[in-house]
Amino acid sequence: IRLTHLGTGRNLHSHRFTSPLSGNQEVSAFGEAGEGDYLDDWTVVCSGTYWVRDDEVRFQHTSTDVFLSVTGEQYGRPIHGQKEVHGMAASSQNNYWKVMEGIFMQPSEAFQMEQYHAEL
Repeated sequence: IRLTHLGTGRNLHSHRFTSPLSGNQEVSAFGEAGEGDYLDDWTVVCSGTYWVRDDEVRFQHTSTDVFLSVTGEQYGRPIHGQKEVHGMAASSQNNYWKVMEGIFMQPSEAFQMEQYHAEL
């Protein structure tokens, strides 16, 4: 998936650079109007087959395999108190995410059937 900031149209992006505060992998904003590159792609890692409402999930960067994370590091400037979002190589309690608002889509029967369809 791609995670796009509604206000700026930039995608959540990562690459093999060190983040300034924690020393983990940098996560930044990239692209214009939702357009970007392959470094904007993330995989949803859930506990089951589907991402279920109210469940926590992880986001793993498809190119570098780090998990989207937040620890306690905060910037002094330009936005005082803003926490650093970064990528961590290992899964931990710092890289669980839970949706607080959005649209819930029930998997359709057609989608479920396609998973079991095989060409002869």
